[in-house]
Amino acid sequence: MREELQQTLKRLVNFLNFAQSFFVRKNPFKALAESLLSSLKDMLTIRQKLKMAKYRVNYHKHQLYKMENLIAESNEHTFLKGKNLNETR
Repeated sequence: MREELQQTLKRLVNFLNFAQSFFVRKNPFKALAESLLSSLKDMLTIRQKLKMAKYRVNYHKHQLYKMENLIAESNEHTFLKGKNLNETR
């Protein structure tokens, strides 16, 4: 009976040592706090990120519109242009 109690106590101490070393190595509370802070920061800056994304989309739409106009100017087969060639090209 006494040996079983000592063996159980050794196992419990061994488990507690493993648990302590895990918490020192991984520190799940610190990881939880960091993830909460990063998600809070993302929530607070989402409006600014949305504005930047809209600006980028509008800028790329404008660039695409300019490219389409340049292609249409230098295309001799468009119906609006007729047979006139672009003199600057």
